[in-house]
Amino acid sequence: MFGLGPHAGFIVAAYAAVAVTLVVTIGKIVLDYRALGRRIRTLEARGVKRRSEGGR
Repeated sequence: MFGLGPHAGFIVAAYAAVAVTLVVTIGKIVLDYRALGRRIRTLEARGVKRRSEGGR
């Protein structure tokens, strides 16, 4: 298999595991980002201000 020798199965499985881990991690980050955006919009709608917008 592609000249990987007797360990081809292990090598392909390792790459597949890394790919799945990356997809799951990136998906989690995207979902968390969206949830935080909704939470911020909800708080701003209630009148809560961000400290960074206060200015000094």
